[in-house]
Amino acid sequence: MRVVAESTDPVRVSFLLALLRDAGIACTVLDAHISALEGGIGAFPRRLVVAEEDLAQARRVLREAGEETV
Repeated sequence: MRVVAESTDPVRVSFLLALLRDAGIACTVLDAHISALEGGIGAFPRRLVVAEEDLAQARRVLREAGEETV
């Protein structure tokens, strides 16, 4: 699994997740439940990961949508 994006904004993470899934790319959000440990202050970014073989396509989809990639 490779990280394609990071954000502390849950709305942005949801948007990026939808972009990738609409393009047929399986993806997972890591650290989504860390807010229970951090007290909800948003200090830890959520990471969006894809399989190694989908990395190039995922980065292209996000770039075309005007989003930064890692």
